[in-house]
Amino acid sequence: MTEKFYDHALVAVDDLIPYAMNSRTHSDAQVAQIAASIREFGFTNPVLIDKANNLIAGHGRVLAARKLKMELVPAIVVTGLDENRRRALVIADNQLALNAEWDEEKLVAELQSMSVDMQKLTGISDEELLAMMKPAEIEEPPDDFSEVDETDMAHICPKCGFEFDD
Repeated sequence: MTEKFYDHALVAVDDLIPYAMNSRTHSDAQVAQIAASIREFGFTNPVLIDKANNLIAGHGRVLAARKLKMELVPAIVVTGLDENRRRALVIADNQLALNAEWDEEKLVAELQSMSVDMQKLTGISDEELLAMMKPAEIEEPPDDFSEVDETDMAHICPKCGFEFDD
């Protein structure tokens, strides 16, 4: 493993150079969500850059910072990466979070305990929340499942023992 060094900095948004081959895209709606999060909570996740101000991670945050007309953003300057490792980090930074899963029971409980305004700041839509709250789909019976012949089912009164059919 290559030794890496990190340095913290405040960097002018206009000095940041987006990575031309960044394969992660950001819709206007998502950038607006990021901007709302930054407005509410501050810039809590610095962008990653190299010594030449090339963006490694945080393209969406920079777009949101521009939308908010911010002049400076916090950055971590990553050094000690060769070109291949820098490019791999660009992808890993985006992909590794996608590899996680939600504990939907806990997530729904958290979202339901928040005010609607706070729910909106999470980036989870009302439709997604409703879908998580729906009961699980009933599975189809296996192919070898035999149906019960309900015509032969008799009922017995527990008090008097009288037998009857539906």
